[in-house]
Amino acid sequence: MTGVVGAVVHAAVGDLSPTGALLGLVAGVGLLLVVTRLPWSRRPVLDDRLAPYLRDAAPPSRLLGAPVAARPDRRGPLAPLERLLAPVMTDAVAWVERLLGGAASVRRRLDQLAPGRTLEQFRAEQVVWAVAGAAAGGVLGAVSSAAGRGLSAVPVVALLVVGGLCGALGRDQALTTQVRRRERRMLAEFPTVAELLALSVVAGEGAVGALERVARTCHGELTDELRRTLADARAGASLVQALEGLADRTSLPVLARFVDGIAVALERGTPLADVLRAQAQDVRELTRRGLIEEGGKKEILMMVPVVFLVLPVTVLFAAYPGLAILDLGR
Repeated sequence: MTGVVGAVVHAAVGDLSPTGALLGLVAGVGLLLVVTRLPWSRRPVLDDRLAPYLRDAAPPSRLLGAPVAARPDRRGPLAPLERLLAPVMTDAVAWVERLLGGAASVRRRLDQLAPGRTLEQFRAEQVVWAVAGAAAGGVLGAVSSAAGRGLSAVPVVALLVVGGLCGALGRDQALTTQVRRRERRMLAEFPTVAELLALSVVAGEGAVGALERVARTCHGELTDELRRTLADARAGASLVQALEGLADRTSLPVLARFVDGIAVALERGTPLADVLRAQAQDVRELTRRGLIEEGGKKEILMMVPVVFLVLPVTVLFAAYPGLAILDLGR
């Protein structure tokens, strides 16, 4: 099939034999993939045939399931390629781990971002980003060297290495940016959550009941952390220990003060509602000061279009009639 398509494309393009062969190969592979994935070309496996009759059955326990090594491999056109690249990906992940290090910092940021993600998954993503960066750097080096006097291997290899390092470090920086964005959203949600907790406490709820009510009725990043804290408390930890875990998972001083305030209120009998309201007011004041500082920093940037765009146009409109009159007077 590939040969026939190649011959047709070769006849269409004329004497360009490399181009015809390449186009024929691409067209043949694409046509082969289309034909093999047609509905009548796919034979249903036994699992697909029995699935409609077993939908109402209770799912088995994961503890009783087969181990990962004994489970059947996934089927598909890329399954052999995945099995071939699995050892290479494992070695690449280990190499990136030895080169970059900082496993404790990465684990902390992953725990701040999402509790289900592992360090191995993040290292695999770093490998993918490094390969993409190296490919982009290699292409850029080949194009730049070919545009000069001739193709040289030095800029290609240099940009290849630089692109790979930029890809790996860029994934780490992207993780840091995601954590910072999540913490900013948590900081924006904190005053509302603190006020709701204070209302629940005033209504007669205890500390645990107030946290459960807010976690059940609200949605957001901070509410997700409260749900995780309640899960730790139900698992056997005390409420103060679970809240300390919440403060340890984030780098926000506001949440650390929140945990300290609740701990002091529970141990010494301080009115919890007043503490929560005071903390909410402090966060609002902190947010307002942050907005004022950010506006002051951007004031100079706001002057750039005024000085370089608006002011020259204004001067031109003001001076052009006089210049035109002087030109006519001559």
